[in-house]
Amino acid sequence: MEEAGLLGLFIASFLSATILPFSSEAILVGVLYAGFDVLGVIVVATLGNWLGSMSSYALGYVGNWQRIQQWLKISEEKTLKYNSLTQKYGFWLGLIVWVPGIGDIIAVCLGLMRTPILRTSVMIFVGKLFRYAIIAFMTIKMVVQH
Repeated sequence: MEEAGLLGLFIASFLSATILPFSSEAILVGVLYAGFDVLGVIVVATLGNWLGSMSSYALGYVGNWQRIQQWLKISEEKTLKYNSLTQKYGFWLGLIVWVPGIGDIIAVCLGLMRTPILRTSVMIFVGKLFRYAIIAFMTIKMVVQH
């Protein structure tokens, strides 16, 4: 049973970090409420979400602006904005790839701009880890208070 819960969390975390509209937070909270180990939940969610973002990075790396802009339905204005931000901040943007709504696009842009993969992947991992740790500990705190 435990493997199914963690596998489901991994899949949900992976999918939510791609361009598919999906949220992993509710599943993470549910798995924690079911009594799963906090550290294990954080690790599984972080790895799944990180790998999903790295697949978006890879999509950008092998893609081109015009096709991705059409596919994701991003305006020329937004494309220029994301391009400018990526040029200005580079791999450091990996720290905010977890942000809903823009994180997936940032991951794709990081790939399009060919930011250094090792540095970028570390920044993405760190951002995701902090996000899930905060959600997990807030959930645990709420459980303990009730």
